[in-house]
Amino acid sequence: MKDSSQDTGAPPPPLDGIATAVLDAHGSVLYCSDTAAALVGRTASEVRGHTVFRLLTDASKHEWRLTRGPAEGRAALRPRGGGAVEVAFRMLPFDGGTGFFVIAAPARWATDWEQGGAFLHALLVQDRIGISIRDRDLTAVRSNMTPELFDGPAFPPGSRLTDVMSALDAEAVRAVLRGLLETGVPLVGHEQRLRSPQMSGRQWYLALTSVRLQDAQGNATGVATLVSDATAQRRSRRYLELAHRASVRISASLDVTRTAQDLVDVLVPALGELGWVNLAEAVLRGDEPPKVVGGGDLQLRRTAVASSDGPWPGALLQPGTAVPPYRGTANLWNLQHGGAVIYDRESFLALPADPDLARVLVPEHGHSAVSAPLFARGLMLGSVTIWRTEQSDAFDQEDAELLAEIASRAALSVDNARRYTREHNAAVSLQQRLLPRATTDTPAAETAGLYLPAGGGAEISGDWFDAIPLPSLRTAFVVGDVIGHGLAATATMGRLRTAVQTLADLELSPDEVLTHLDDLVSRLAAEADPAQQDTVGSTCLYAVYDPVDGRCTLASAGHPPPVLIGPDGIGRLLDATPGPPLGVGGLPFETTVVDLAAGSVLALYTDGLIHRGGLDPDVGMRRLADRLTEQARRGSSLDALGRALLADDAGPSRDDIALLLARTRLLPEEATATWEFPADPAVVADAREAATRQSAVWGLDDATIFTTELIVSELVTNAIRYASGPVGLRLMRETALICEVSDSSNTQPRLRRARTSDEGGRGLFLVAQLSTRWGSRYGRHGKTIWAEQALPPTPPPPFPT
Repeated sequence: MKDSSQDTGAPPPPLDGIATAVLDAHGSVLYCSDTAAALVGRTASEVRGHTVFRLLTDASKHEWRLTRGPAEGRAALRPRGGGAVEVAFRMLPFDGGTGFFVIAAPARWATDWEQGGAFLHALLVQDRIGISIRDRDLTAVRSNMTPELFDGPAFPPGSRLTDVMSALDAEAVRAVLRGLLETGVPLVGHEQRLRSPQMSGRQWYLALTSVRLQDAQGNATGVATLVSDATAQRRSRRYLELAHRASVRISASLDVTRTAQDLVDVLVPALGELGWVNLAEAVLRGDEPPKVVGGGDLQLRRTAVASSDGPWPGALLQPGTAVPPYRGTANLWNLQHGGAVIYDRESFLALPADPDLARVLVPEHGHSAVSAPLFARGLMLGSVTIWRTEQSDAFDQEDAELLAEIASRAALSVDNARRYTREHNAAVSLQQRLLPRATTDTPAAETAGLYLPAGGGAEISGDWFDAIPLPSLRTAFVVGDVIGHGLAATATMGRLRTAVQTLADLELSPDEVLTHLDDLVSRLAAEADPAQQDTVGSTCLYAVYDPVDGRCTLASAGHPPPVLIGPDGIGRLLDATPGPPLGVGGLPFETTVVDLAAGSVLALYTDGLIHRGGLDPDVGMRRLADRLTEQARRGSSLDALGRALLADDAGPSRDDIALLLARTRLLPEEATATWEFPADPAVVADAREAATRQSAVWGLDDATIFTTELIVSELVTNAIRYASGPVGLRLMRETALICEVSDSSNTQPRLRRARTSDEGGRGLFLVAQLSTRWGSRYGRHGKTIWAEQALPPTPPPPFPT
């Protein structure tokens, strides 16, 4: 583009460029203007007296015109110095044949004048293209813009911009035209909104192409503007953009409510000023909606709303509220069968079965509404409704078709979100049923377990925790992390948790438990599809805590080390030697023994907790220890402490998180009694006496004391009969009375049915009958057989008199 003031080829104004001459009847020049003489490179005095034919390159061609009268055409003049100058001329005879008056101008100028006039005339008679010529003050000089042109305001000569458009629109047009007058740079395809003060509520969009008008010296004299109606094109373009934006945004979420909100946010204010989405209550639960036709209670709920003015009007039905019953109408029937429906205010007021409820469905200034169903797989999931309260134009069929197209795409996203919700709920339900109780309270420890799915709830996986009560008041703490996500990982987690509980009942040491789990995971991988065998695996941390001596024994299968917060409130990572993850095989697991003071908090977790925010694992573990220290010093409960950790501001975790917190306890010294006897049958009586004496100290009733005597007698007798070396006896009193007898033998005690004639073999049978439960466990040097008796609850203190 270039400044038009630099175009030196522009013709002068018509009156400035016309040459005139007076000829006598023979063609001699009587008078001529200086402009005419300049065409042949002479002065006027030099031309006068000569015949005009001497100035023409082809005189014979034009002699006949002197005898015929009025003539016009083109001729070539012979200027001084040679060459030719083509001119356009017209000859007008005087009355009586005394001579001629000749008007001429350079041919190229005449062509410009002719074409310019023809062009202007062609524009002025157009009925689809407007033209407006304005002077330097932007006052209309000439225009063809009548009310019939765009079904809008007229632009009569003499009108100012503010006479035909709103002040804001006039200021916008004035700014661009002033810039054009100053720079001369043409304005091409500028889209301008037009709102007329004479036609309130209506608006148009016009495409403006303007050029600067200027004189021969390049001075600006005004602007000429071509105007075309771009309202329809803008609307089509806006609808295409709206449809594209809807397709991109609405499919971005797998949450039903979020998808509905995205839909209405896209449509408001692009299509109207108010909008809402109603969904079937079943859809919100993840179920299929009921197939209903006609009016009545459609079991819909207002799910998402949007208002261009900001807050949702308090007089309208609020989000989360059930939609009132509808009357059965033709429009409702059409909507339920997949068609978009246009309503005016009156027809929408007739929808509620209770007329008093109409006020919660119709906006105060709403005059036109359009609704479209959310149809997917032949099911109506709900509907979307848009209201116009400020735009004066009512919705038309094109609007309805656009909304129906967007709604049909949105319905697929809503249905996908609904089906995901159903699967997610099933997975969550399965996960919850597979996980243990969130809190436990045993003589060994108080525990609190928490689970957080990946992405703030988007994915269910196989992380788990467990607190398993063991015999002799001990407790096993477990946390594990199965590879992968989804139901397959959850199912694997369930199998591993069941296996851990079974192995825990065998009272194996932590390293033996992990060894058996490793074999199990290897078998699960072998059973899996070959393409998925590499995805079957898990990490696990297994710890056993004994409240009698405060000793915690733990082993790790590729799992992060636990964090210990001592009574001083300072958190530190335990130095536990990690073995390979479960399923790798070939390497042993090592145990770590830690003495825990009463009131210590042990934190077992999965790696999702330390990877939040993309942290390096080492940095994440140190940060976890610091946060545990901070929360523990506040004296928070275990549940509050765990929730504070999961509510970290590092953002949603990319992996799910399982967290188990355990506050340990120690059994008081007076609640235990320990003896050691030589392997001599004579000490059985001593053992019975010691047990009886301690039971009396504890204030146990006679029945319990007698039962304890029998159990101790049978267990000590068996230990002396089948083992060598000293025999240990330990009694523990808590909510139950526990008797333990240890010996150096690894022989498995077996409960068998003795025959009538047998003299022995009834000892363990007797123990089993007298105790609540019994069992045995093995250590590095021998075994321990234990039996547990339930104690009656301690009676409350007497009511003071």
